[in-house]
Amino acid sequence: MKLPRLVSPRALAASGVLGMNRRNYSYIMRYNRRADYPDVDDKLRTKELAMRAGVTTAELVGCIRFQYEVREFGKLVAPVPDFVIKPGHGSGGRGILVIKEHDGTRFRKANGAYCDYAMIYEHISNILSGLYSLGGQVDYALIERCIDFSDIYSRFSYQGVPDVRLIVFRGYPVMAMIRLATRESDGRANLHQGAVGVGLSIRDGSPRFAARHNREITHHPDTGAPFSELHVADWERHLDLAARCAEMTPLGYFGADIATDRQRGPLLLELNARPGLAIQIANGQGLLSRLKLIESLPEGAHPTRAEKIAFAREHFD
Repeated sequence: MKLPRLVSPRALAASGVLGMNRRNYSYIMRYNRRADYPDVDDKLRTKELAMRAGVTTAELVGCIRFQYEVREFGKLVAPVPDFVIKPGHGSGGRGILVIKEHDGTRFRKANGAYCDYAMIYEHISNILSGLYSLGGQVDYALIERCIDFSDIYSRFSYQGVPDVRLIVFRGYPVMAMIRLATRESDGRANLHQGAVGVGLSIRDGSPRFAARHNREITHHPDTGAPFSELHVADWERHLDLAARCAEMTPLGYFGADIATDRQRGPLLLELNARPGLAIQIANGQGLLSRLKLIESLPEGAHPTRAEKIAFAREHFD
């Protein structure tokens, strides 16, 4: 069901659209215990849980927690040709530095510009001070290998790397979209900055709807590629990866962000215990009816991950 552009709150509710207040009180607060938030807010903890549960993620290079450890940075990255530095408690992509190649002295960033060791030292020191962390808390720097992003979506994204967002509720993948960067979004797959969200069928990953700035769109604004030709490879692995995340954390409602590596296939980027609601716009339909259907199931209706995925694929086209 496609949503009209301008509707009243009552009409939105009738269309099955999940609002922010209901999301917060009926789903996030009800199904996500505050004590479990570190499972997703702490990136190193997320990675450790993922590795334990067999969820594929980017390779861990190391972790810097204290200022005196920054001087050891060169030794950590010496064995790897590329890496990403992230704040352990960051959000919204702030503080992420991508280095595509280096010789230990000069470091080439993702945009092609070079920086030196002093700049890296300063960046890590800023992370430790809490400059990019949630609430300004003292933080640590996580260092991972770069994902060798596949170019299978190159026709549908402007410079940036697409990722698939899957909403998982009580172990069931219930709604999905792929986020595609545009010139306006400056190569970032951020819908609020002008990226495109393409809703995907849970059944087979095919495109169902697409939106940009809350309006329907049929072709990429920069490349001209029709979204009807978009195909998400390894869709079964996307669903399995997202559903498997429900086995590594007690959180009942979360978003799983997945990117495709050229060699390893789908990899978990991160989990979000407070996923946004724009995925409904990208799908042209509300999320509420899907959540209610899962809530209506008797306890233990689908005890295995495979059964949960099969149920979702049958009911959420």
